[in-house]
Amino acid sequence: MEDAVQELKAGAQELQAGAQELQAGAQELKAGAQELKAGAEELKAGAEELQAGAQELQPGAQLYTVRDYTQTPSGVAEALRKVAEMGYRAVQVSAFGPIAPREVARMASDNGLEIVATHFGWDEFRDNTEHMVEVHLAWDCPHAAIGGLPAEYFQAGGAARFAGELAPVAERLAAAGIDFSYHNHSHELVRYGATTWLHQVYEAAPPEHLKAELDVYWLAAGGADPAQWIGDLGARQPVIHFKDMVVLPDRTQRFAPVGAGNLNWPRIVAACRGAGVEWALVEQDQTYGADPFAELAASLRFLQGMGIS
Repeated sequence: MEDAVQELKAGAQELQAGAQELQAGAQELKAGAQELKAGAEELKAGAEELQAGAQELQPGAQLYTVRDYTQTPSGVAEALRKVAEMGYRAVQVSAFGPIAPREVARMASDNGLEIVATHFGWDEFRDNTEHMVEVHLAWDCPHAAIGGLPAEYFQAGGAARFAGELAPVAERLAAAGIDFSYHNHSHELVRYGATTWLHQVYEAAPPEHLKAELDVYWLAAGGADPAQWIGDLGARQPVIHFKDMVVLPDRTQRFAPVGAGNLNWPRIVAACRGAGVEWALVEQDQTYGADPFAELAASLRFLQGMGIS
């Protein structure tokens, strides 16, 4: 009888020890689950940070839109004031009349505007590179661009010729912290052989020499898919031109404020965010008698409605 009691006692002790082990194991599992939860939260936070960074697309006004009003210093001052009052905080300088760069810098600063991009002629960059560096540094402007090239470059071998001429210019700009972009129209989508001129220029010039300033209107006008081009060029795009397209009953195409036409803005904006484009610069080449400042304002309201502000 006494032996049986001792055996039962020993069995109870073993059960107790087993229970303690199970309890310890459960605590370890709980601790592991907490670690996994903490890790998942860190991953989620990191993903949210990456998403936020990818969505940091901001609007700016391409001042070519109001070029008729920027031919004198007083006109530039008034144009900058109006654009700032709309809610823009960044501009691209293009097609200004004679005015000292430092005067432009002062006017922009007085209105709380950043000069984030420019358009100058290719001959100015190629033949007077040091002056272009000085102008961009005076404006604290990181993104230089050309609005196109002379007709002589648009032939077989023309893209490679431009890439060769660009190399020393781009390297000098880069040494000063300035990148260089090409702005397309529709004629760059002509094919020379198996591919378009626009494909060829981005193949011929490395990304460190040539960025892209895609114009979504002109891509669509040339029969291309803007969202696909944005996705294909990826991180090579610090800035982009936004404008819309309408079609009239007589079949003509016209420029329109962003959101007033037929381009697929949800796809375009998503592609820009995915590529990390910094600036969506609103441009309208013609306004057909409408107030160009009102057209810029309408585009900004639409973009703000899409979360771009």
